[in-house]
Amino acid sequence: MFGKLFGFFTTDIGIDLGTANTLVFLKDHGIVLREPSVVAVKTGTSEVLAVGDDAKRMLGRTPGNISAIRPLKDGVIADYEITEAMLKHFIQKVQPRRGASRLRVVVAVPSGITEVEKRAVKDSATQAGAREVYLIEEPMAAAIGVGLPIQDASGNMIVDIGGGTTEVAVISLSGIVQSRSVRVAGDELDEAIVAYMKRAYNLMIGERTAEDVKIRLGSAYPQEKESALDVKGRDLVAGLPKTVTVSSSEIREAMAEPLAAIVDAVRVTLERCPPELAADLVDRGIVLAGGGALLKGMSELLSEQTGLPTHVAEDPLSAVAEGAGKVLSELGFLKKVTSAGV
Repeated sequence: MFGKLFGFFTTDIGIDLGTANTLVFLKDHGIVLREPSVVAVKTGTSEVLAVGDDAKRMLGRTPGNISAIRPLKDGVIADYEITEAMLKHFIQKVQPRRGASRLRVVVAVPSGITEVEKRAVKDSATQAGAREVYLIEEPMAAAIGVGLPIQDASGNMIVDIGGGTTEVAVISLSGIVQSRSVRVAGDELDEAIVAYMKRAYNLMIGERTAEDVKIRLGSAYPQEKESALDVKGRDLVAGLPKTVTVSSSEIREAMAEPLAAIVDAVRVTLERCPPELAADLVDRGIVLAGGGALLKGMSELLSEQTGLPTHVAEDPLSAVAEGAGKVLSELGFLKKVTSAGV
């Protein structure tokens, strides 16, 4: 264990800084925090009133003087100050003792982000109290988290469908050989449901309702037993509350476009994959991680579209945070699969 390298008071933390949720892995303790990436602030200021679960409960329900903000958009920082405040809150919440002399942090970031966006993540973590910051690409973290043999000279494919981005990567010999990052994921699926309800029923629903409909009714592939659900919202014509009944096939149709974009990202990555590694994938298949992996029928859709066996990770929601945490245990491996920070 290399935690002793910098003295007795080193705290090692792995962070999955997601658009929808933030997970924190504390070395020797596992995942110790899992909360929504939402911050409630006093409108027009950066005064933080609530973070995480408490703030998410306020989404779409706040009075004029309070704003519930999601500071990350499409996997990257959209509001630097609020992200910093959120990170500081989460780090303080999990530190086992106050005043640890060094705080080493590994943050998982989308593979497609720019150098400027990487710097924003590093600066946020530093301002939140980290002495050392490493960045690891999300597909690499997810592959480590689900236990893929990434150090072998063979192809491993991971598809991580998060809130803001879908990360697709083929990994071999501890490196990403081919990858694709698209800013289409869980949030776009929710937005597609909102747009469909408006178009088909003149019903305005909020993002929390759309997410609930997606979880309870959504599917990426036709199911043996189709179901229906009453959805409540505001009638755009009358301006009054209204309830409509929608079927799972309708919601699948509503999400067709973003789902097609995710499938396309997987197919493009496969097309660009070296033939030797592509041959490995015929047997090994694709592993799905991230919250989007839990959408019913997602593995069946990808299997049908690619012809490859597709498996959902045992705990897809925790894969990236687990991977970010696992690399903390070995200094050499940490430096091999991450980009060094400050």
